[in-house]
Amino acid sequence: MKQKTASPPPAKGVSAKRYFINHWQLYAMLLLPLAYFLLFKYVPMFGNILAFRRFRPLTGPFGVRWEGLRYFNQFLGQPDFWRAFRNTLTLSAMNLIINFPVPIIFAILLNELRSLRFKKLVQTVSYIPRFVSTVVVVSILMELLSPSSGVLNRVIQQITGNPPVFYMNEAAYFRPLYILTDMWQYSGWSAIIYLAAITGIDADMFEAARIDGASRTQMIWYITLPTIMPTIMVMFILKVGHLLSLGFEKVLLMYTPSNSVVSDIIDTYVYRMSIAATAPQYSYATAIGLFSGVIGLILVSSSNYLSRRLTGESIY
Repeated sequence: MKQKTASPPPAKGVSAKRYFINHWQLYAMLLLPLAYFLLFKYVPMFGNILAFRRFRPLTGPFGVRWEGLRYFNQFLGQPDFWRAFRNTLTLSAMNLIINFPVPIIFAILLNELRSLRFKKLVQTVSYIPRFVSTVVVVSILMELLSPSSGVLNRVIQQITGNPPVFYMNEAAYFRPLYILTDMWQYSGWSAIIYLAAITGIDADMFEAARIDGASRTQMIWYITLPTIMPTIMVMFILKVGHLLSLGFEKVLLMYTPSNSVVSDIIDTYVYRMSIAATAPQYSYATAIGLFSGVIGLILVSSSNYLSRRLTGESIY
C-alpha cells in the first residue's frame, strides 16, 4: 500500500487571506485598541514640531516660523526647570526604590497563606484602593491631615500637646505622603502580575525542595524569586521608563505654593507654562515635553541593555 505524500503547503498570500477570513472576529476586536493608539499616541507625535517652531493662536497647529533649538536653549537655562527636573528625579527614584519591591513582597507573602478564604479576603481588600479616584484619595488625605478637624492632628495634640500642623502644606511631608498613598493605592493591584507568575511555577519544584528538607524561606529564595525574575525585570524596565512621568493628577492636587519647592515637577511645570499661564508658551512647553520623552527613551533603552547583560532578561 502506497503511502500518501503530503500535499505542498498553500501559498503564503492565500494562507494569510484564508486565516484572516476564518478569524475576522479577532481582527475586528483589534480595531478599537488600534484606533486608540493611533489617535492618542501616534497622531499627537506630529505636534512635537512645535518644539522647533513658534506657535501663535489661530495661525495653524504647526507654528508660523522655524526657531530651531531656541526653546531648548531657553528652558535649559531656566533655574525653575532644573528645580522641577531634580524634583521629578528625586520623587521618582524614591518611589521606585521604596514602592517597587512592595508588590513583590506582598505577592510572595500572599502566596504563602494557607487559608484560601483569608487569602481571597486580603486580595480583595488590597485591590479596592486601585479603583478609588485620585481626587478622592487626596481629599481623604486632606481630611485626615487637616489642622482643624484632622484625626492625626487631634491624636497628636491630645498625646503631646503640640499645636496642629498642616501636613499637606509642608514641603518636608510632601514626598512621604505621596509615596505612602501610592503604596496604599497601587501595591495590591501591582501584585496581581507577580501572583500570576508565582502561580505558574511548577508545584513539583516545591515538592522536591520540601522532600530535600528546604524551609519555606529557602524555597522562596531559591525557587520563587529566580523563577519570577523575568517578570520582575520586565516590570522594572517599564518603571524606569516612567521616571520622568509621575502621576500628574496627584501631584497637581497636592501642590501648594508652600510645598512647591519639592512638589513642582516637570509635568506641573509644563502645565503652568502652557494651559495655566496667562500668556501660554506652547512651543516652550512642547520642547520640555519632547526633552522628557527622549530622556525616558534613553532610560528604557539603558535599563533594558543592562538587564540583558546582567540577568539575560529584557523586553527586546
